[in-house]
Amino acid sequence: MNRATATDFVIDAAPVIPVVVIEDASRAADVAKALVAGGLPCIEITLRTPAAMAALEAVAGVEGAIPGVGTVVSVEQMQAAQRAGAQFAVSPGHTPGLLDGAEDLGLPYLPGAATPAEMQALIERGYSNLKFFPAEASGGAAYLKNFATVFQSIRFCPTGGVSLANLDEYLSLPNVDVVGGSWVAPKSAIQAGDWDELTALARDAIKAANVINA
Repeated sequence: MNRATATDFVIDAAPVIPVVVIEDASRAADVAKALVAGGLPCIEITLRTPAAMAALEAVAGVEGAIPGVGTVVSVEQMQAAQRAGAQFAVSPGHTPGLLDGAEDLGLPYLPGAATPAEMQALIERGYSNLKFFPAEASGGAAYLKNFATVFQSIRFCPTGGVSLANLDEYLSLPNVDVVGGSWVAPKSAIQAGDWDELTALARDAIKAANVINA
């Protein structure tokens, strides 16, 4: 696996990666269909509920979806997610064990980093696409902008506090092509089965990103 480019397909697929919490796996396929219809194919199912792995498997069966797993904190989770159909994995941070595990599995991996030391360590391991988490709490777009010239090989996916309201702050940065956000898949809409709302939110995100990048 070429670690520097392994997650390019995730970074380049769309300007937003929906970060989705699923409590009922039977709704996962409909969530994915709605997001794909809105133009957001990369879908990160977070490992925050007992239904997450079953939901991931359901998303993997949706045409056009690129299923991923988030909040990964162990190699065992990576292994289980890959068996369930995950095409990429995301972590809030990273450890040598997780890096080794992803490489052994050949699973495209977006490790988290929030400090220069973490970023530099990941560059040494051959990574160029990183998650920046928690984005807003760590200093937001103003903080991340500092690394555009320092670490020119890195592209970031900021997650944590990112929304439509501050999307432009992040996507206008030269080292950010994509953000992760839960606002495009709100819990209330999922519980209500309001798939039209999810599609509309996805389209709004795409429209806003296109304006920023115009």
